[in-house]
Amino acid sequence: MTELEHDSREIHPAADQYNARLVRRVDQTDDLAYFWVRYEGEPIRFEPGQYMTIGVFADGKLVQRPYSVASPPALAGDDGYEFYVRLVPILRFTTLLWRLPLGHSMRMIGPKGKFLLEPDDDRTHVFVSTGTGIAPFISMIRQGQIDRAPRQTVVVHGCSYVDELGYRDVLEGWQEDPACPVRYIPTISRPDDPRNAGWGGRTGRVETVVGSVCEELGLRPEQTVVYICGNPDMILNVEADLMGRGFPDFHVKKELYWPKGKDAALLGR
Repeated sequence: MTELEHDSREIHPAADQYNARLVRRVDQTDDLAYFWVRYEGEPIRFEPGQYMTIGVFADGKLVQRPYSVASPPALAGDDGYEFYVRLVPILRFTTLLWRLPLGHSMRMIGPKGKFLLEPDDDRTHVFVSTGTGIAPFISMIRQGQIDRAPRQTVVVHGCSYVDELGYRDVLEGWQEDPACPVRYIPTISRPDDPRNAGWGGRTGRVETVVGSVCEELGLRPEQTVVYICGNPDMILNVEADLMGRGFPDFHVKKELYWPKGKDAALLGR
């Protein structure tokens, strides 16, 4: 993990704008974790693929960031809204979030975003992501299972290290369940790093494996829709590869986790 700058900002325990509470946290690595935030009152409806903005007041200022929801809308009232977050080593929102104790009040607003599934779409869905960009796809699959309307889905997820493969156990479980039509294809971009010792799966950046996945699974452009979420350069590279394979642009949907040309660390995503 990158060494963190010490965050000494005073987090306000109460504020008139607070309307939610941190109710659960599960750490995956030192700098990756799952957080659940629940409204104090009735939950706000959202669609799988949308994002919420969460924040707290620190040193008199509201510090907040948007995150895609990984949980299904059906569970928002009971479990809250689940977020998959990477700790960024600068004094922005995540260094505050990592310091919050369970039960701490927060502000949450939304939803926003148009990265949504099309209704009654029986094409094979290919979900391509890197890092925490997998979150909206988890929400989509979970809600489809609850609605008993699962879609034929291929999940291609890339990370630098094996221990950064978010939702790996969940996805492997879905792949083994005959009632859940999910194919899970993780890929590791730094296979020679000692941290990845023992990894026997696919290697290479996501943009270098999507084409071969389409060929191996016989995914034809007219019968397939591709959703891509994450790093803007990765998205452009995957899109260009798909276009070269005959995928029309309206069969490729994109969600940039930060604007092209911007530094992800500065945006706290």
